[in-house]
Amino acid sequence: MSKNFDVVVIGGGPGGYIAAIRAAQLGFNVACIDEWKNGKGGPAPGGTCTNVGCIPSKALLQSSEHFEHAGKHFADHGIGLSNLSMDVAKMLGRKDTVVKQNNDGILYLFKKNKVSFFHGRGSFVKAADGAYEIKVAGAAEESLTAKHVIVATGSNPRALPGAAFDEENILSNDGALRIPSVPKKLGLIGAGVIGLEMGSVWRRLGSEVVVLEALPTFLGAVDEQIAKEAAKAFNKQGLKIELGVKIGEVKSGKKGVTVAYANAKGEAQTLEVDKLIVSIGRVPNTIGLNPEAVGLKLDERGAIVVDDDCKTNLPNVWAIGDVVRGPMLAHKAEEEGVAVAERIAGQHGHVNFNTIPWVIYTSPEIAWVGQTEQQLKAAGRAYKAGTFPFTANGRARALGDTTGMVKFLADAKTDEILGVHIVGPMASGAISEAVVAMEFKASAEDIARICHAHPSLSEATKEAALAVDKRTLNF
Repeated sequence: MSKNFDVVVIGGGPGGYIAAIRAAQLGFNVACIDEWKNGKGGPAPGGTCTNVGCIPSKALLQSSEHFEHAGKHFADHGIGLSNLSMDVAKMLGRKDTVVKQNNDGILYLFKKNKVSFFHGRGSFVKAADGAYEIKVAGAAEESLTAKHVIVATGSNPRALPGAAFDEENILSNDGALRIPSVPKKLGLIGAGVIGLEMGSVWRRLGSEVVVLEALPTFLGAVDEQIAKEAAKAFNKQGLKIELGVKIGEVKSGKKGVTVAYANAKGEAQTLEVDKLIVSIGRVPNTIGLNPEAVGLKLDERGAIVVDDDCKTNLPNVWAIGDVVRGPMLAHKAEEEGVAVAERIAGQHGHVNFNTIPWVIYTSPEIAWVGQTEQQLKAAGRAYKAGTFPFTANGRARALGDTTGMVKFLADAKTDEILGVHIVGPMASGAISEAVVAMEFKASAEDIARICHAHPSLSEATKEAALAVDKRTLNF
């Protein structure tokens, strides 16, 4: 017999679990279905982000950063160490503990907010009488009925044609987080977020890392001036990045992986590595969803077709996050989840795609919001730019990390902030000030007039805003 709910959410990642909680807060009877399993076969809600993405990668980045600081920078502070070593198994164990804490936290939040949780794969069965029947295929099969369905099934890593993931030698983001020992030589295909972050982890621990990127420019989505600054830092660290390559045959064997490719000049090259991480993007995940049972429309990419409000072609069926259009970012999915729950309640949920921040958690960190300088030029929009380097920031000097800068772009006439771009220490936190400012249509002058604590990295943000009007005080 079916269990009846007002709202059923399929998928318990950042978008799904947040949508379920917000809907429950608004008074709906809500269920959330999620199939992720932990090592013991138990539930592990949180999706790709919590299990094999954002959270575990940050845990490894933190561990590897501590290791690099101990080996290369502690001496500058008068701290002496000898016989420094890295216990990779313990590092991975800590990562797994962090993941479990997040899994358990989501289960607690479900209980706190009275969201019914079902462990298994959710799929459409049929539509009838103004509701939808959803099957849960888990340890015990369940049948749920709901008036509203929110699909939040996320995405899967895109495999390289002819080189399927085996998670032993050819790795997705999942396998990249479980490498049991430091590879002597590590190859990465794709110089995007995952490639740069995972490359940074294993380079810090001693791997020789080579990154192959098909695009002719480095970080093409990033402001060009910021991308060049980041590339300079990565090259100095020893991260080898080749641009404009064309990947050929990939062979995996007992001794590792061989990649045949042509470099930017068209010359044939061969790369031999112990492990190969492939990070060439992700594809929407509708595996097992059975959309054809109810006539749910997908596009040519396999993504669920939605309008600006995340409505699908079916009444009362919504979709959010990686499985729909837009950037594949956890916080974008969360904002859509809240907005959809509020729309179901008759409220006016809001998501502004122009103020969604982006972050790459390398060292230096890279963060941005709004438009890049090249986008403004292409659009023919008159703008002013201001930059301020961390070399002139007292807090950055005290930290011992003066790499990078803050860059402001503002409308030439109105001074409205059009984009803020940061490469440098703790950029991931600093970008939030810019997001708030842009959401409220602030001008560069508004930021320039606000008092920022001294000494702090945030002063670089104020100074970059001042630089828009060519009146920096400390540079």
